[in-house]
Amino acid sequence: MIRKGIYMKIRNILQFFADPNTQTTGTSSLSAENKTFYEKELIEEASPELVHDQFGDDYPIPKNGGKQIEFRKYDSLKPANTPLTEGVTPDGNSLSVSTVTSTVKQYGDYITISDVLDLTAIDNNVVQASKVLGAQAGLTLDNVTRDVMAGGTNVLIVGDRATRAQLTATDTLTPEIFFRAAAMLEAMNAPKIQKSYVAIIHPYAAYDLMRSEEWIDVHKYAAPEAIFEGEIGKIGNVRFVSTSNAKIWKGTGCPADTAVFGTLVLGAHAYAKTGIDGGALQMIIKPAGAGEDPLNQRSTVGWKAIKTAERLVEQYMIRIESTSKFSGSVEAN
Repeated sequence: MIRKGIYMKIRNILQFFADPNTQTTGTSSLSAENKTFYEKELIEEASPELVHDQFGDDYPIPKNGGKQIEFRKYDSLKPANTPLTEGVTPDGNSLSVSTVTSTVKQYGDYITISDVLDLTAIDNNVVQASKVLGAQAGLTLDNVTRDVMAGGTNVLIVGDRATRAQLTATDTLTPEIFFRAAAMLEAMNAPKIQKSYVAIIHPYAAYDLMRSEEWIDVHKYAAPEAIFEGEIGKIGNVRFVSTSNAKIWKGTGCPADTAVFGTLVLGAHAYAKTGIDGGALQMIIKPAGAGEDPLNQRSTVGWKAIKTAERLVEQYMIRIESTSKFSGSVEAN
């Protein structure tokens, strides 16, 4: 089925460019249909990179709403322990809503394609550029969300160290610390995500866990579940999602020449973020001759996006800091 899907996608692209009306780089204009095609390619390439966006509350960018966006969080209600009196209507309760205000920021980049490259290239440059730019856009926007999440105040440091600078080479991840993190989240009544908590982890940090007896690979789940993007396995009631973009620190505040890995364990509604739909992520194609280009020598393909994220409930997310067997060979991100 996967091969068939890839074949169909390639066939559609080939058919698209076989159309004599298709406008490619080097032409004077780009049709609305073609712009939609390229923008879809951009979003498809960006989406798999947005690992940290998967579990946040999604807010659209409000049009004409200014640079400020309000994320809302709803406080839990205390148990109604007082029995009802027959025939008497109780006072009832009210919904308590608090807001977290965030400022949206704009990000973007572009690639310049020369007319010579456009004439001599075997592949279609706009399609290839959209793939490269899409991956870059996804990684950039994922960084925005990741850095907000990694700045949380609810922290566990392996070995019960007081600071990450005190970590040693042997302070790698163990199943025990995830059982502890899950217990802490449950004690705070953190809502689960599909009946489990989720850990976002770097592959090098996951390496230290995957050989433990408690580890269950994703393909060995007893009951089929809706698998998250990047999910690799679980321990107890914590499901692990792997990404090479998980937070890494090195240098100031860390052990000498040793990288520290941040693993985020979270429940639902811990944070909120803006999505990439509805124009929040756009592709911009300028054909040759646009702007200051009197000889039609260059065209550009680019992207821009508006993005922000905020933590909503600190108690619903725990950052675990550890070293790894690979700590000496990686750099901060």
